[in-house]
Amino acid sequence: MDMTEATYLAPGTPAAAALEVIGIRKDFEAFSALRDVHLRVKPGEMLCFLGPSGCGKTTLLRIIAGLETQTAGQILQNGRDVSWLPADKRDYGIVFQSYALFPNLTIAANVGYGLANGKAGKAEIKARVAELLQLVGLPTSGEKYPSQLSGGQQQRVALARALATRPGLLLLDEPLSALDALERVRLRGEIRRLQKQVGITTIMVTHDQEEALSMADRIVVMNHGVIEQVGTPMDIYERPATPFVADFVGKVNVLRGHALGNNLFRVGDMELQCDACDSGFEVGDAVNLYLRPEDRIAEHIAPDTPNRMRVMVNKVEFLGGLCIAEVSAEALHGQSLGLHFSLNQLHDLDVREGNHIEIALRANRIRAFCDRKPAA
Repeated sequence: MDMTEATYLAPGTPAAAALEVIGIRKDFEAFSALRDVHLRVKPGEMLCFLGPSGCGKTTLLRIIAGLETQTAGQILQNGRDVSWLPADKRDYGIVFQSYALFPNLTIAANVGYGLANGKAGKAEIKARVAELLQLVGLPTSGEKYPSQLSGGQQQRVALARALATRPGLLLLDEPLSALDALERVRLRGEIRRLQKQVGITTIMVTHDQEEALSMADRIVVMNHGVIEQVGTPMDIYERPATPFVADFVGKVNVLRGHALGNNLFRVGDMELQCDACDSGFEVGDAVNLYLRPEDRIAEHIAPDTPNRMRVMVNKVEFLGGLCIAEVSAEALHGQSLGLHFSLNQLHDLDVREGNHIEIALRANRIRAFCDRKPAA
């Protein structure tokens, strides 16, 4: 799905939407944190807001939650206008990075807190708490206190508490950022499993692209208060819509060159073919060509393979099963590339510092964008 279709669906388009964000703007005096944001969230999907610090992703989540008030725009949940409702009148559960559990309450009381406030009966609360603790893998922890659990376990409790009242929307505000690396990987898989099992529409804020790529049905990439692109993880990674997305999501090489027409570009002394590039460049346009480290051919290269070149290996960074080799070619006029090789390929192709190898850049994977300086 391309950026325009996914991001800027007109309000009232006849498609089921669990949540619609329509023209949201948020100003802090002279600073605009969000500018005319439009978004449609499908029922049951997991959507990730991804972007660098200060891009507006947390502000947007807080506006959806009613914890922040927008300057302009609407929020519709299942067709209901909740734009100006207080947080406690909106239908969602939320999990923060800090767990936010009540230290003086047992785990069971923490999970059942919202139900108790909603005047549910004791039997109903007990049954629902038991069900949720089983769901998050803590069936015997009900009588413990938060201080007796690990960070990952506390975050599971926070998730169970958010689901207790059966909300229509689950909001996750960087829920894994306070955990160590191994626990983050483990818990992100559990959150995704639970989300699918429960079928709840979920929005998660993260600055960690690996989390977004591994967990989301769709990713919303944000920068400077606007949405740069909305798409599946594969769309975002393989078909970035803007230079920012190409540069921000995953590792990427950038080669400076000029358009020659007919999807050909000159980089140094080489003519590179770019089958995936739009044909809207004029001859002579300055361009940046983007390609991922894996977007190369290093074996069985035919004489007529486009974008063949002989390169020298300048450096190899050993990372275990997958390594990165920095290579350069005289024809590229000093521009180097970082390329992925498996450990077996390092040995089979003799990829080591000082050696020359033959590669070809995949013509169908190169993306080209005009090299224009932003307007002052």
